[in-house]
This record gives sequence, structure tokens and C-alpha cells, in this order.
Amino acid sequence: MNTTVTYSLTSAEKGHIDGLLDRLRHAYGTAEAPRFLWAARGEAYRHLPQGLLDFFMAFHHQETSPWVMVRGLGVDDERIGPTPPHWRRQADPAATAREELFLVLLGCLLGDVFGWSTLQNGHLVHNVLPIRDQEREQSGHGSLDDLAWHTEDGFHPFRCDYLGLMAMRNDKLTPTTVSAVDEVRLSPEQAAILRQPYFLIYPDNEHLQQRMRENGYTRVPPPGPERWSDAAPSAVLFGDPRRPYLRIDPYYMTPLPGNDKAASSLKALTDQLESGLRDLVLTPGDLAFVDNYRAVHGRRAFPPRYDGRDRWLKKVTVTRDLRKSRRVRQGVDGRVLHPAEVAQLELEAEMTGARP
Repeated sequence: MNTTVTYSLTSAEKGHIDGLLDRLRHAYGTAEAPRFLWAARGEAYRHLPQGLLDFFMAFHHQETSPWVMVRGLGVDDERIGPTPPHWRRQADPAATAREELFLVLLGCLLGDVFGWSTLQNGHLVHNVLPIRDQEREQSGHGSLDDLAWHTEDGFHPFRCDYLGLMAMRNDKLTPTTVSAVDEVRLSPEQAAILRQPYFLIYPDNEHLQQRMRENGYTRVPPPGPERWSDAAPSAVLFGDPRRPYLRIDPYYMTPLPGNDKAASSLKALTDQLESGLRDLVLTPGDLAFVDNYRAVHGRRAFPPRYDGRDRWLKKVTVTRDLRKSRRVRQGVDGRVLHPAEVAQLELEAEMTGARP
């Protein structure tokens, strides 16, 4: 069973990082400032503690764990202000600049932080928090239902390699859930079937909102072909057969019609991932990075209060290879992906080898 590999900052390391973040905040302002994004990797390698650098290098290059945590930075609860009622309505975005700078610095040790035009207005750092009237949504803004575990943006060939989360507030200790493909034991036939393009994964509701506006939709279609009817089938498992990667989102996916063996093999995989699910409780200042090719993640349900004290995380997505998404970015140094029809992207990615 995978245990959570954790790096706990010493008091000396925390003091050093606090000084670094103060300097970066005064020099660059925000974590999304182009000057900071240009300089972030160099700042991280030159100024973060060596032990923390070694920890992330092992996670990145040796795949030492499907997920890791960093603890000990802390958050000033009064300074960050109340939990916003909506991702776009943070009272003072500058109040969390320190935390966002640290999250992006660590993300840059793994690759390039990027965003989507279809999510949170293209911001690179997202607010994950409950939103009124979205309590039952299968998204980072739901609350009353478990957020079903999934590969982040599993429908897309340019999905992230890593997902980074940092807790601003979590009074009720609501867990993030994780499960690793390493622990799954399938029959050779099941594994072989899951390596074939017998499965369709559809965009989730958050991504779909922008497309709805652009195309005059008045409702969110249910998971299924109506979302993007020409989505290309994909495999669930890929990479080294002895230590596979995965691409899965059970809530938004289906095997090809009539393929009973694909359906039963997918169920065998999802049952084992479900049984291996475990909780990660992030307290203020804690960070978790999840390998999006080796693990799935979700969230336990919780009752929202909408009183400024609700659970509040910051989130980034990181790619090892920003170049592969050049087709859907507006410039060579752009970090925001503008997804078009997924079928066209899937076809191009298949032809260029940008997807498994």
C-alpha cells in the first residue's frame, strides 16, 4: 500500500522560504505575473532549500510516489480574508499572493504551470471552494456529494502531468481522496483490453460552460455523446505494462457500446481503485502534488456554510511538456490552452504522438 510521502519544513527552512516569498511578492506582485512565470524556475532552483529540491526531483524523475505532501509553511488566517463565495469574488486577491507564489514555485520544479480558457477565466491558479447552488455538482465547487475520483481533465490529450493543491482553510478537515494504479492487480486479459481505445471520456461540466455559451446551449448535457459527439475513443492504461499509467474518469466516461469485455474490465479497475481510496487531510499551508498519470483524486462530501469559513484550496496544473499543446495556445510562451472540438485535437494528437 502506498503511504503518503511527506516533506516537513524545518523552522529554519520555513523562515528562509518566508523571506524568499516576501522578496518575490515585492519584486513580481502575483504568481501569474509574466515576469515571475519567466523567472520562477530559476528562483526555485537557486533559493529553495536543497532538501526540498531533492524531494521534488525524486518525485519528478524517479516517480517515488503517486502523490506527495509538503507541510509546515502555515497560513495567516486573518490575512487571507474570508473564503470567497465564488471563485471570481475573492475580496483581496493580493492577500494570498504568498501562498500562490509558493504553489507555483513548487509546480515549476515539475514542469510548466498552465491553465485553460474554459476554466476560471484562464487563470493559472484556481480557487477550489463551495459555490451556492452548485452543491451537487461533480466539480471543485460542489460540496454535499463526494467528488468522484478521476484523472484531472482526463478527456483531453493535453491534460496535466501533475495537480497541485494548497490549503488556505479547512476547518472541518474535509479530506482530498487519492488512489494509485500501482496497487491494482488485473488479469492479463483485463489489462490488455484496458490498453485498447475502447473508451470514451467526455468533458466535465466546468469545461462545458464556455462551450455552452459559445454555441447557444441552454442546459448542460448529461455525460454522454451529446457533449462532444465525435470524441475519439482512448485507452485507459498505457505506458510500461509492469507499471502502467492511467487515464480515467468514471463519472464522465463509458466503454464503446456493445463491448461487454471493455465494460467488465473497466469495472474491475474502478472497483480496485475505489477499494484503495484513502484520505489526505490538508490543513492551512499544506500542499499536495498528485501524479496525474499514476493516481486519481477526489474529495469527501461536506456541508457548506457560506459564512466565510468554508474549505478553500488553491490549485495549479502542471505539464512536463508545454510544447505539445502549442496548437491550442496563442503564443509560443502562452500558458493558457484554448480547447477546440476535442475530436479534432484527439485526431491531431494521435497523428503526432502527443497522446498515448
